[in-house]
Amino acid sequence: MSTLTIFSSVPARAAEAVPAATSRPIPAVLGADLEVPVKGGRLVGYANLDYAASAPCLEPVSAAVSAALPAYSSVHRGAGYASQLTTARYEQARHTVRAFVGARPDDAVIFTRNTTDATNLLARCLPAGTTTVVFDTEHHASLLPWQKSVRLAPPAFPGEAVRAADEALAGIEGPKLLVVTAASNVTGELWPIAALAHVAHRHGARILVDAAQLVPHRRLNLTALDLDYVAFSGHKLYAPFGAGVLVGRRDWLAEGEPYLKGGGAVRAVGDGTEWHDDPEPRHEAGTPNVLGAIALAAACDALTATGWTALVREEERLIARLRSGLASIEGVRELSLWGDDHPRVGIVSFTVDGYSAREVAEVLSSEYGIGVRDGKFCAHPFVRHLLGETDGGCEDGTASAVRASIGIGTTQEHVDRLVEALRDLVNR
Repeated sequence: MSTLTIFSSVPARAAEAVPAATSRPIPAVLGADLEVPVKGGRLVGYANLDYAASAPCLEPVSAAVSAALPAYSSVHRGAGYASQLTTARYEQARHTVRAFVGARPDDAVIFTRNTTDATNLLARCLPAGTTTVVFDTEHHASLLPWQKSVRLAPPAFPGEAVRAADEALAGIEGPKLLVVTAASNVTGELWPIAALAHVAHRHGARILVDAAQLVPHRRLNLTALDLDYVAFSGHKLYAPFGAGVLVGRRDWLAEGEPYLKGGGAVRAVGDGTEWHDDPEPRHEAGTPNVLGAIALAAACDALTATGWTALVREEERLIARLRSGLASIEGVRELSLWGDDHPRVGIVSFTVDGYSAREVAEVLSSEYGIGVRDGKFCAHPFVRHLLGETDGGCEDGTASAVRASIGIGTTQEHVDRLVEALRDLVNR
């Protein structure tokens, strides 16, 4: 199987199962008119290029939360009108998220705090003796929660990722889970998740996909890709109200120990405890983050209504302009696992000769009004691999990079300002 085949099957298969939505104008984000102080006391429009950490709130998301607040009440156990209305909105949010990711009708949709929370929830529900296979290229949320894991080295090309997973899974007895990102939070590069899912299932394993960096940029169809579990965060999907989600097969989740033990997760409490066997209430004990769920669903609705064609076209135009600009500056090096031509979302990490990542980020902020991220991006082994470093802490500025990430609300002026600022910096 060629590298091209492995990758190109992902968007095609996902697209076939979801009819195209009628396109609407790209929605606006809150804070688009934010001004920030820079050196000399001037105010400039903020160039937010840190979407991969937390995306700004979409105006339709803010409107949905504002509309829900007057009737906000408890969910699931109240008889009053406000409680019934809020319960309906909360459960509708679950249906909206299920449709957004193209989940199977019987898949569970469990609201969590974020991707990390969702991944840890699944880790608690794995059958006894489960071995997890995970690449060293993963975010810490995918690297750290597992009791028993096999860590794979960064693959040199997508086909090697598939081969390495194939070999690792073939050598494991008992239950097994393959964990992989859909889009790297360091380089933005897209992973061959369809091929990896196929390999996992051939060996009787399941697959969990970290879609936190994919779903703000591309359509995902869990059913078409034959994924078992998907996790992502609202705060990266233009819904920064503290909710995330785990979507996937019910059986492991229904049999796992309740993630939290308390009201709502139980059918009855007496001398013993009868827990819900439905994984949604079973793992959502206590009063849930209703507004977070409503916000997350509103973001899903807004992106679907806009249509992915317009969103992807604009993002690809801007990221190509940014990467071309960075490549034209001597001393600026973009980080990549699979080469300049590999498809990616709107994330670029780079280094600048003669400057630490923190120094670059501070200059961009204080002198140009540009917000970027610096560090290891909660992916320490991967960043060290890309930089050829073996040590260096996250706080001391060594073995770190600068990350610029774009999304809805990013303008060509923001991109050009970053490129010119870096050009000025290296010419000092």
